[in-house]
Amino acid sequence: MNDSLHKDFSIYQLALGTEAHAQTVALDPATLLSLVRAQIDLLIEQQLSTTLWVKLPPGKIWTTELIRYYSFMGESSYIYNCHVEGKKTGLEEENFTSLSNLSKNYSDIELTPNNQIQREYFLIALSANFCSLIVAYRPRKTNKVSDFEKRNNSKNQPLFTITSIDNKVIQRVLDGINKTNFNNSQAIAPKDFICPTVCEPALVSQLLTKQLQRQTELNRRVGVERVAKLQQQNQELQTKERLKDEYLTNVCQELRTPLTQMKTALSLLNSPTLKPHQRQRYLQMLNTQCDRQGVLITGLMALIELEHNLEDAALELVKLSEIVPGVVSTYQPVAQEKGIMLGYTIPTDLPTVWCVNGGLRQIVINLLNNSLKFTPNGGQVWVRAKVQGEYVQLEIRDTGIGITESEIPKIFDCFYRVRSGIIHEDGAGLGLTIVQRLLWHSGGSINVKSKVDEGSIFIVQMKIGKQE
Repeated sequence: MNDSLHKDFSIYQLALGTEAHAQTVALDPATLLSLVRAQIDLLIEQQLSTTLWVKLPPGKIWTTELIRYYSFMGESSYIYNCHVEGKKTGLEEENFTSLSNLSKNYSDIELTPNNQIQREYFLIALSANFCSLIVAYRPRKTNKVSDFEKRNNSKNQPLFTITSIDNKVIQRVLDGINKTNFNNSQAIAPKDFICPTVCEPALVSQLLTKQLQRQTELNRRVGVERVAKLQQQNQELQTKERLKDEYLTNVCQELRTPLTQMKTALSLLNSPTLKPHQRQRYLQMLNTQCDRQGVLITGLMALIELEHNLEDAALELVKLSEIVPGVVSTYQPVAQEKGIMLGYTIPTDLPTVWCVNGGLRQIVINLLNNSLKFTPNGGQVWVRAKVQGEYVQLEIRDTGIGITESEIPKIFDCFYRVRSGIIHEDGAGLGLTIVQRLLWHSGGSINVKSKVDEGSIFIVQMKIGKQE
């Protein structure tokens, strides 16, 4: 074959014709698939002994149609599966040995590659009283896009498509294929390059009916999927609204408690019979509740700021050995004051992990502060880390008061505080919530194991990262 024919060979251009008589339509891959399925439906229903010339897009959803056709028609038909030389797709990609092993009824045809034929797909059906052609061309994008965008848009990119039952158009395509040099192991029968001179009108009418049925089914399925997607989105919005309402309710309840106690203290201070030591106690109550109000507001603002910033927060690679020891050292005076033994074991050779910028320090501070707060005098707190599969696992273990089984699912909720008569609660109840949000955004997780009066273990898993 001469180089000019090699360079210009195109099934799409042959079907289009030099005078552009054929009509081209832009179809999405799903609609093109419905056309292929309608064609297969007709061949199976009418039991037409057919020769198929095919070059389908890669993917099991396409090759399944040929498997379906052969399962009904068996050896009464013949399939020429075409692919670009050196780039097998379709049946070869899915390794369907049930067809590729049929030496008498199936042949792999290698087409010499060029820029056009590599982007084309076609299905040609030839039988004694019926013929049809479907050919599609995937245009090359002119805009500069990234490889990621190309991979994600290729499945939905419109295809320029021509369908025809005109025997002259189909014969022109077959003549073009016949002039191409093939590198196939089997000879192609001369009769398989000949298109019948006429199609039976009844078969053409039935083909159109099948196409309408398939397209109607496609539209119905798309409609169902859209409705399901809208329902899901609506459900998600309702869930967000419910969570927001619950969040605001909790905020109001938490802020109202100190205000109620402050109002009570103020009313008692107005008593004319108030004694000096009572006045001092009520003033102290006012001071304590003002401090609590400030802690709640500060914690709430920190959580709101975190949630707003997390959407755009960048992840960074950090080493636990560079962060954790420093945080533990800052808490040593607090531990010594309570007589708590505080120690850590953080190997220096631990791999780096992904975390929100500055998030690891905040995670360790909140967990360590939590353990020290709930560990009585004379207790112990350990901080340890090790590699666990694809994660680095950080453990904060204490001999504190522990958490009841019923409370464990609630401790990460906003404003929730473990109720205990032993430990005075002066926090906002947001520390564990912040820890969980930071880990979720970093691809990590946190779990808790605890027994009342024995202590708790907070297990943090952070995904190991590699420096690009």
